[in-house]
Amino acid sequence: MKSRVAVIGVGGVGSWAVESLARSGIGHITMVDLDEICVTNVNRQLHAMDGQIGRQKTEAMADRALAIHPACEVVVVPKFFNEKSAAEILDAGFDAVIDAIDYARHKSLIVAECHRRKIYAVTCGGAGGRRDPTRIRVTDLAYSGMDPLLLQLRRGLRNDYGFPKTPRNQDPVLFGIDAVYSDEKPYYSHCDGTVSKEEPEEIAMRLNCASGFGSATHLIASFGLIAAGRVLENIAARV
Repeated sequence: MKSRVAVIGVGGVGSWAVESLARSGIGHITMVDLDEICVTNVNRQLHAMDGQIGRQKTEAMADRALAIHPACEVVVVPKFFNEKSAAEILDAGFDAVIDAIDYARHKSLIVAECHRRKIYAVTCGGAGGRRDPTRIRVTDLAYSGMDPLLLQLRRGLRNDYGFPKTPRNQDPVLFGIDAVYSDEKPYYSHCDGTVSKEEPEEIAMRLNCASGFGSATHLIASFGLIAAGRVLENIAARV
């Protein structure tokens, strides 16, 4: 395929999305991420293996993508996607973009810029704390339920980028953006070592390596593979 796809965020979800795109023969893959592989990534991120700790995630996945698909044009952008880098990254021109980051403000920027440029985009909600991959859904962003990350994304798009708000007691106004999310209630870790679906009061849950939700490879990978699948379906529909 001559299609050009960007994956923004090459961690748990993004690394598996890149794998799927490379194995599906996508002709150009741009990977955007400034993060390095950490030992705490081993439980869920495709590139986190012995000998890879400390490497740039984009570089490790670029090597893997080229080993799978040597003819693929792979571009590495060792930057975080933000207001300063957005134009430089997206001006390269893409047929599709996968948003696989977990910072709501920058997710809003990705989606808004793709929408403005008429680039197909699929955004991914929070995968941490979930266990059941059969509870993963793909819908318009407007119907992505109470996923906390996508809730913040919707709010940011409406408040900061002029996306329409839904009038009270009416069906949601569609965003025209595909969202991958789980409708499963997350499991929380507690200070006493137990795990339950009851949200703890003692700590603020954060999506980082030091604290927050647990994560499982089969769930995280499913998010990335499904996101890549939506991109492939969208590209195939244009042929």
